[in-house]
Amino acid sequence: MSIDFHWRLPTHGCHSSIHRGSYDRGDWSPINAHNIAPGLDLNGTDDGFRYIDHLAEIAKAAESAGFLGGLIPSFPNTDDPWVISSLLAQETNSFRFMIAFQPGFGNPVQTARMAASLQRATSGRLLFNIITGGGGPAQLWWGDSFSHDDRYGRTNEWLDVFRGVWSGENFSYKGQFYDVVGGGLPPLLRAEEFPEMWFSGSSEAALQVAARHADYYLSWLEPFDQLADKFAKVKERTAALGGEQKCAIRVDLVARPTEEEAWRDIRIGFENVSDETRKRWRGQATDSVGAARQAALRPTEATRYDDLIVAPNLWGGFNLLRGGPALGIVGSYEQCAAKLDELISRGADAFILAGTPHLEEAYRVGEEVLPLLGRSASALLQAAE
Repeated sequence: MSIDFHWRLPTHGCHSSIHRGSYDRGDWSPINAHNIAPGLDLNGTDDGFRYIDHLAEIAKAAESAGFLGGLIPSFPNTDDPWVISSLLAQETNSFRFMIAFQPGFGNPVQTARMAASLQRATSGRLLFNIITGGGGPAQLWWGDSFSHDDRYGRTNEWLDVFRGVWSGENFSYKGQFYDVVGGGLPPLLRAEEFPEMWFSGSSEAALQVAARHADYYLSWLEPFDQLADKFAKVKERTAALGGEQKCAIRVDLVARPTEEEAWRDIRIGFENVSDETRKRWRGQATDSVGAARQAALRPTEATRYDDLIVAPNLWGGFNLLRGGPALGIVGSYEQCAAKLDELISRGADAFILAGTPHLEEAYRVGEEVLPLLGRSASALLQAAE
């Protein structure tokens, strides 16, 4: 069975090391002498190397290291992923662009036209990561005050309309959130390949929508038994509708030649976390079930990095070192490969991987970890000793 591997493109800036919390790659933070993209030249002036140039380097590195494509996040503190995709498509050959998109961002008919146009311009390299939002202040930033279940109801209808106008002309639809009469894309756009839909969400409402619409159900990494149970539920719901569901995992890795080196980097990063970051880490208002499941993995207080070890080679403090999911994989190249292989055996069909810094780690993970997949776990772990 073929397993798809994607990388993550950090549209919000990137750290130069997992040891430090400062975003010194990118112009989302103040520019100083240690920054790149943009940075300062020997005269102390802007060197002209823009952050989109750095993102292009990451995309090209991931492509050359064997990744099929990359997730392009969308947050209040990022550039727009549609614009980023259009620019990076000119810098790569086959690399695919997974746009993170909330249905509340735009009308499904106009979004279908935009998506088909991007497919036409890039020879079919567009994918979607459909997200429905975690509520709270972050959701209100977008001007979206819908309740949790209403957001999923809207997502369900949005996907109905998006597919409907792509599938044929004279499409009509009347729902709670959308009312379309005689819709449809022009023939040249309608002929483009319909993009893969990757769907995120851990609530019961999310699983129901995923069963109807998703090509890949995407989850953050969770304890393996818990994750396998969630995958089984969404596959069962899809089978009841006569379909077949694939499942994917979004996860960060700290992969090093030895386990000791990997944990050393985690320890240094943990010890450099600021008090302000620790305060934010304790939680913000959200109705996201996925975020709540991640929060349940960690103690309220952690004074040592090893307080956050959830299981062998699994660490629950990644969101202290950078934004995003808490749980990630830490270990030697062989141990990381063994963990990915175990996840595949438990139902994972694809992965979105990441590491800090994203440029160098794309090469490291692609060249040192992925080639080890498919070997017996005992052989891998024996090689790691």
